[in-house]
Amino acid sequence: MSTDSPVSPADASGPSLWDPRLYALLLYGVSVGFALVISAGLVAVTGNAWGSVAGALVDGAFLAPGRWGETLGVATPILLVALGMVVGVRAGFFNIGQEGQLLMGALAMAVIGTRLAGSGLLLLVGGLAAGAVAGGLYAGVAALMRFRRGVPEVISTLLLVFVAFQIVGFAITTDWFLRDLDPTRPSQAVTSAALPDSVRLPVITVWGNEVSIGFFLALLGAGLAAFVLARTVFGFKLRLLGSNPKVAQQAGVSFGRAGATALFISGAAAGLAGALMLVAGASSARLTAGFSNEIGWQGLLVALLARNRPLLCIPMAILFAALRTGSGFLAATGVDRTVVDVVQAMMVLALLVPPAVEFMRDRRRISIAAQATEPA
Repeated sequence: MSTDSPVSPADASGPSLWDPRLYALLLYGVSVGFALVISAGLVAVTGNAWGSVAGALVDGAFLAPGRWGETLGVATPILLVALGMVVGVRAGFFNIGQEGQLLMGALAMAVIGTRLAGSGLLLLVGGLAAGAVAGGLYAGVAALMRFRRGVPEVISTLLLVFVAFQIVGFAITTDWFLRDLDPTRPSQAVTSAALPDSVRLPVITVWGNEVSIGFFLALLGAGLAAFVLARTVFGFKLRLLGSNPKVAQQAGVSFGRAGATALFISGAAAGLAGALMLVAGASSARLTAGFSNEIGWQGLLVALLARNRPLLCIPMAILFAALRTGSGFLAATGVDRTVVDVVQAMMVLALLVPPAVEFMRDRRRISIAAQATEPA
């Protein structure tokens, strides 16, 4: 008598359509395709050809001379913010104040770059380090409120964003702080002084595109985050704390210490993103009131859509950056740039559909299994 176990068609002929990975890929493809169809319909309603709009977006993001280098530059801070968000969420803490922490990092970089004397390399490295520390300490304020007073970090980090805007506004309008007092600028625009050329991030020219080394630092950060979270004891403690705090504490993981560390790292990543933006030439290398330009919010969305996977944050960040840089070419088509916001919103919704469907399928399986084990 044969003792061979039954073989399913999927096992006999390789992965089937209902293989979880293929099913997820199909679900994502259908969702994104549906979102693109709706976006094309909305563009058509405005009286414009969706093909020309799509072509303008692709040209502005990748195909026109020098554009994909610009896209990678924009993706850099978005990716860093997303990585910080991933670390916090894996530990069970939701830091949504990256916009403010990014501003604090840029503020620290502006102070060191424009108010201190020294070699350009020293100021650059010191400013980037100070930016990361400033962002981490600003998130540390929320951590202190969370573990000393029980204030949810979702509320405190969000409210601290508005405080950060006020701090930056005070800095760039105060003569002894950061306000630009250059007499050759009669308009005396409310900004900080520009960073000296020696305190700028080097760029690499690749096929006619200038790529900042900050992008490679962000890629290194993504690889490091993935390795630490998956392969180290520290990463295991954070993941255990995020999945089951009670079990983590019974295993010897300090809730306060590990949680504060996770929030500090999350804020430090956003602070480093702000410092990198400034030294890369954002806003003409000047700190302004609107310097963050919603990069913090987009980094949060990238982490959400990447399902808190560091390496998956890379293509998501490039996608969001492409929508930002590509929108600059829409004027030639006669379409308002706000159409990009609509397309971006549709893409966000489309990428949220597959996780929601999988969640409902899992809940249904659990419910069926529970009913099957109930006594008659």
